[in-house]
Amino acid sequence: MTASRTAVQRLGQVLRSPHFRLGAIDMVGLALGIAAWGLVTGVAMVKTGMGVTMATIMTLTVFAGSAQLAVLPLMASDAPLWVIWLTAACVNLRFVIFSSLWRDYFGHLPRLHRIVIGYLSGDVIFVGFLKRFPRPEPLPEQVPYFWGAATVLWLAWQVASVAGIVLANAVPLHWGLGFAGVLALLGILLAMLVDRPSWLATITGCTAAVAAYALPLKLNILLAVAVAVMVGLAAESLDRARGRRAAREPT
Repeated sequence: MTASRTAVQRLGQVLRSPHFRLGAIDMVGLALGIAAWGLVTGVAMVKTGMGVTMATIMTLTVFAGSAQLAVLPLMASDAPLWVIWLTAACVNLRFVIFSSLWRDYFGHLPRLHRIVIGYLSGDVIFVGFLKRFPRPEPLPEQVPYFWGAATVLWLAWQVASVAGIVLANAVPLHWGLGFAGVLALLGILLAMLVDRPSWLATITGCTAAVAAYALPLKLNILLAVAVAVMVGLAAESLDRARGRRAAREPT
């Protein structure tokens, strides 16, 4: 009973924090792109043959639009299960990098809290959070800020995705929702291109996807993700090495 009361008190403190509102406000504009992306994903799940119940369970539990969109064509073409799992794993490899950086901010929190943060963590909130807190050190205002931002983005995604699932059969294909989804993704992507490694990873990934377009089972997506991750990690390591050398050099 005491533990439950303590949890409720902590939740109340988070919700009343001005940083919770700040996180929510920071994400409002980006939530429109997330909603468009969610709507397209919801429609795509049903259009590829997934039932409404299963699609709803998927959007609530997976909460990873890029992975969902990557595996849907594979599922529709009856690709082998290992290809589907490997594709989803490769698409989500970036979260391994994210988690190593989140540890500097939230490593002191209880395990369950960290698991929930991992579930809610995404590209948009990661970029927005680092802009607000560029120094990798824990601060009291970071937890309420994260929850404010995560609440807005999660609701935007789920409401739009469920709407797409429910209304999928009533949405004509000639509306061009796929193109709207691409535009939403491009808007989110451009907001994340903030340094040289991200630009290099994006350019090489796009090039690899186009060059390998003829591969069966949409394996060009898998190849593009692998190439982009390797190039991004290599470029980031090189930049860090240059920074360390510059710091050691006498001025």
